[in-house]
Amino acid sequence: MTTSQKSPATGERADILQILQEQRATLLITVRGIDDDQARQRSTVSDLTLGGLIKHVLHTEKHWVETILEPDENAEFDMEWAMEKYYMREDETLEGLLAEYAEVARATEVAVAGLDNLDVLIPLPTAPWAPERQWWTIRRTLLHIIRETGHHSGHADIIRESLDGGNTTMQMGADAGMEF
Repeated sequence: MTTSQKSPATGERADILQILQEQRATLLITVRGIDDDQARQRSTVSDLTLGGLIKHVLHTEKHWVETILEPDENAEFDMEWAMEKYYMREDETLEGLLAEYAEVARATEVAVAGLDNLDVLIPLPTAPWAPERQWWTIRRTLLHIIRETGHHSGHADIIRESLDGGNTTMQMGADAGMEF
């Protein structure tokens, strides 16, 4: 696959990146004003935490962009690695995870702007739920990143609301100048 030094993204690439940025921004609202202890705290019956979700989405985005840029027809999904990415370790900070997520976002924007063709097929890693090699277009892979970010943004909103009553929709309204 070839990439070029196109910058910034235009057309469809710009649209995809804009939607992804909006999904990231919505997710990031859920961690405003919380500390590391709150980021690690479970507030529902699930093991999911806000810090764990940030860690998961940043590694998911990074993984999929690497899959696009470095296709590997022999790749296998590493379940142990993936499960570890759902947990914010004691030696990790929310600030550090957010900085890493911002770096991943910048790298994604550069990568997508440099792609020549979103119709190129890339091999997906095999996994227990997909033992036969599948091939997706780069476009579908980018849309999957958006779906994954939006999916976990919803989880994060529920966790935050259960944690301290914080509400993404209300915060978005307040950011827009609405009074409640």
